[in-house]
Amino acid sequence: MHRTIKWALRAGALALTLAAPTAAQAATAPAVTTGGAANVAQQTARLTGSVDPNGAATTFQFQYGATSAYGSVTPEQTIGGDGKKTITVDIGGLAPATTYHFRLIARNAKGATKAGDRSFKTKVQPLGVTFAATPNPLPFGGTTTLAGQLTGTGNGGRDVVLQSNPFPYTQGFKADGNKLVTDAAGNFSFGLKTVPFNTQYRVALPDKPAVVSPIVVVSVSVLVSTHLGARTVHKGHKLTFSGSLRPAVDGTPIAIQKQNSKGTWVTVAGTVARHNSSASSKYSKHVTIRSGGKYRVYAGVTNGSYVPNTGSTYTIHTK
Repeated sequence: MHRTIKWALRAGALALTLAAPTAAQAATAPAVTTGGAANVAQQTARLTGSVDPNGAATTFQFQYGATSAYGSVTPEQTIGGDGKKTITVDIGGLAPATTYHFRLIARNAKGATKAGDRSFKTKVQPLGVTFAATPNPLPFGGTTTLAGQLTGTGNGGRDVVLQSNPFPYTQGFKADGNKLVTDAAGNFSFGLKTVPFNTQYRVALPDKPAVVSPIVVVSVSVLVSTHLGARTVHKGHKLTFSGSLRPAVDGTPIAIQKQNSKGTWVTVAGTVARHNSSASSKYSKHVTIRSGGKYRVYAGVTNGSYVPNTGSTYTIHTK
């Protein structure tokens, strides 16, 4: 009788054990493996690995950084169940041509597991050049600063050469002054350069890899002086507009313009600039003043060496 009772108790315990959920029996700390890095570009990569949750809800994330101390992590994600599951996470904001370390870690109620360290190197960023002139256009006789930045991997401490091709742009690009060396961030500046007439500029690297910037056309505007016979005239009477253009651009169309109520400049009379000297051209025009307001002179240069410009604005009163 006693043996029968003990056997029954053991059989019941065995039945309870077999009836318990398999996941509850099998739940252990997750098994984790760090995989390789895929789709590696200049600033992005895809980290891979695998996690076996071992029967419990499990969170995972990648640690990554420029050293094995990492410093950055991907957002936590959750998986469950049994069996190895492939993990992929995309990361960005990386520096080009830089080695990164990474590993996969996972946690559940039974513990945390850190996989082994792996590494990859981001791709080199090709060199490029940004380039601009300030001011542009500039008045005849003025100066401009030609500056920019060499971007990409290895941009610091590189030789750059300024090249120019003046109007009519048939000479071809030739070195203009001494070469410069970019600073640690790739910056360079060819400052306070006098530009006699419209000129194309670009920057080139004399060594390999060969890199050339976009072409910047620095435009030079003629200087327009204006003299008036008076500032107050009788309505319907004539007023003389005269002055000069520098440099000499004989034959340039001259427009006397008045600003209308909408702020638009409207041509009310015209003439042509004539020879004055080797340094300047001159103009003179009698204009009938039908109403007061703001007036100016516009020099519509068309020879290609310079760009159009306007003189000072004057307010004329009528009585």
